Amino acid sequence: MLMSDAAQLPLLFDRTPAADANRNAAQLAGQAIEYTIRRSARRRSITLTIDEHGLRVGAPLRASQRRIEAVLNAHADWVVRKMTDWNARRPPPFAWSAGAQLMFLGRALTLAPDPAHLKATRSGVKLLLPAHPDDAAALARAATEWLRMNATEWFAQRIAHFAPLLKVDIPLIRLSNARTRWGTCHPHGRVHLNWRLIHMPPPLIDYVVVHELAHLHEPNHSPRFWRHVEAILPDHLQQRRLLRTDAYRYLLP
Repeated sequence: MLMSDAAQLPLLFDRTPAADANRNAAQLAGQAIEYTIRRSARRRSITLTIDEHGLRVGAPLRASQRRIEAVLNAHADWVVRKMTDWNARRPPPFAWSAGAQLMFLGRALTLAPDPAHLKATRSGVKLLLPAHPDDAAALARAATEWLRMNATEWFAQRIAHFAPLLKVDIPLIRLSNARTRWGTCHPHGRVHLNWRLIHMPPPLIDYVVVHELAHLHEPNHSPRFWRHVEAILPDHLQQRRLLRTDAYRYLLP
């Protein structure tokens, strides 16, 4: 995908509905199922996708609602079965409290708040936080600041490692808070990386880092771009697939 001003890696766990998405509901196999329709001029057929976002229908611009509903009814049993599977896997709502767990580099850290702590510190599998256990806002603030600080340090180390291998200059790094992108490579050598990547296992972070650095060679996703990625990460296809399918497991619900 060629971007006019920046090469971007989609963030596929995004929970924010697209502005042009149409919400609908249908009775399928005796159950009320909500779904989102996303239309595209490039699309020639109707597709169904079920993941942590729910049911999404991809449709051509001129596909009628009647045609979409016919496809849904034809696959009703499959839709209901897959929706049931996803709902069973969905994690419970996250609460900022003592004993809650968040992921750091793919491993669980248990929140251990105590106002006596001078600063947020990792101690084994615990994240010691300078906050009162009943102050959810203070817990969230302290933990997020610690995660962002560590994200800055980790990303800088990985970029310093991979940039020479890709034969590119070390770019200016910025943390991103984007809801729709894992990373963005801007013209003139500036890379933005989503700070939430720090929740992920290191191989997934490395994939995003190498992906964005490779855009310093090719501002697109052409075969030449993917050759740059593969030269550094021969298993990049596996990491890309895991980023698509497993990212939600590491992020706060």
